[in-house]
Parts: sequence; C-alpha cells; structure tokens
Amino acid sequence: MKINITKQSGIYTLTSEQILPLSLEKAWEFFTLPTNLDKITPGEMEFRITNNPPNKTYKGQIITYKIGILPGISSNWVTEITHLEDRQFFVDEQRFGPYAMCHHEHHFKEISANEVLMTDIVNYKMPFGILGDLFGGKLVTNKVKFIFESRYTILEKFLTS
Repeated sequence: MKINITKQSGIYTLTSEQILPLSLEKAWEFFTLPTNLDKITPGEMEFRITNNPPNKTYKGQIITYKIGILPGISSNWVTEITHLEDRQFFVDEQRFGPYAMCHHEHHFKEISANEVLMTDIVNYKMPFGILGDLFGGKLVTNKVKFIFESRYTILEKFLTS
C-alpha cells in the first residue's frame, strides 16, 4: 500500500494505492455496492448509511450518511456519484458535510486475471478557511490517513479469508 498526502492552495490531496487479490469484475461489484462502505470503514468512525441506496452505484446517485468526526461528535454527510465509467472509475462528491469541499475518485485497473490496482484520490478542503487549516488541518489529515490505512488492513483480512 502506498499513501501520499499533499497540500496546494488550501486543498489537501490523499492518494492511496492498493493491490486487491480479485478479478476486475469482483472488485467493481464489491466497491459499487454502497452498503459495503460500512464494511471497510473503521468501527470507531460510527459510520452508517441513512438512506436506502439500491444495490448498484450509478451516476447521479445520492447517498446519505452519519459519521463520527470526533469522539461524541457526528456529522451528516451527503454525497453524489458524479462520474462513472463501468469497471474503470467512479467519483463521489460531497454535497453537504464536514468539509468545505470533498471530491473522491475511485480507480480500478486490472493487473492480471486475479489482481486489480485500486487507486483512491481524495481532494478535500477544510471549512472555515485558514482557521480551519490552523485548528483542524493536521487532525483531519491524520484521520483521513488513518481511514485509508484501516481500509487497507480491513480489505487484506476480508479479501484473503
């Protein structure tokens, strides 16, 4: 797994790569089933989907969540699937939530019959401008990194068992 975080013009970018021991079709099926998101989100985030999305991701889809952002503090979050190319990538963008802006790309590239390179690119901006950066930038960046490190571990266990 590789994780890299950069910041430019107030926008943070996390890039995460993971090789999955799955066919492209199975990887796509798993990651485009919205209810699987709770399986790969760390338990301490208290993540739950609050609407009832269908069993397939599609362009224009709205998904609502509740997620713990700090101990004892949760936030409502609304995302829209804005782009989707079958078995290649999809993008979810925050419409309402804890960030000033959040754009998450999910890319899938077949390496072999049973290996897929999954690349996540998350661009986000803290709320409250420079004050949000000063008081929460490091904390949030560490939390986002923790989420993707945890996903890596959860997926390794889940997909190899």
